[in-house]
Amino acid sequence: MRALLAPDIVRMWEAGRDQRPIERALSLLSAADASSSREELMALSVSRRDFRLLELRQRAFGDTLQAFAECPQCAGHLDIRFGAAAIKTAKNEAPSILELKAHGITVQFRLPTSADLTEAVAAGDIQVASETLLSLCVIEARKDGTTIAPQELPSEVTEEINRRMAASDPVAEVQLDLRCPLCSHSWQALFDIASFLWMEISAHARRLLREVDALARAYGWGEAEILGLSATRRQAYLELIGS
Repeated sequence: MRALLAPDIVRMWEAGRDQRPIERALSLLSAADASSSREELMALSVSRRDFRLLELRQRAFGDTLQAFAECPQCAGHLDIRFGAAAIKTAKNEAPSILELKAHGITVQFRLPTSADLTEAVAAGDIQVASETLLSLCVIEARKDGTTIAPQELPSEVTEEINRRMAASDPVAEVQLDLRCPLCSHSWQALFDIASFLWMEISAHARRLLREVDALARAYGWGEAEILGLSATRRQAYLELIGS
């Protein structure tokens, strides 16, 4: 995976503006990894996809992630800083097929992929989406030698499958432990690298376009010429305009 240049960031922003979150996450990876086809990226588990997004974020903006949260107790603002290494496992490799034995039932299942999520989201209703995702990820379920359809599994088994998925796919759902400095209230917040990176890409792209606008007006240069400059040189020219 290569580092991102200014033209890459603007193209990512342009392509992702009208896409849904799942499509947008894959577009970000596609732009940075030409060696993997869209189909290959769709087939990655959500955790593997997010692991790659973390790597992409490190290459684009560094290791430190900065954000803020609002305390649900007092509405105070909390500044958050943490390193990608805090949520990134060494390899994050889970078995391709997982097995669960519970309540006399043996279930073989796999972790959800972006393709699975896309199909589940298309179902619309939350309950239907959950059932669709389960049916896609369950490979086989048997009790006393008889095959059971995923939708016929008891709730205790489906809940255990969800727990096993979360335990085997640690980057797919990252919870941050937060504490308000004003009222000392503690809570957990979900961190979604795909949404976080998109907000950074969007903000950076808009800043680049403002720089293009200013330098084009001042010097008559084209967008490609301006984006081809290093960040240091663009800033130097912008300072000259303001001097």
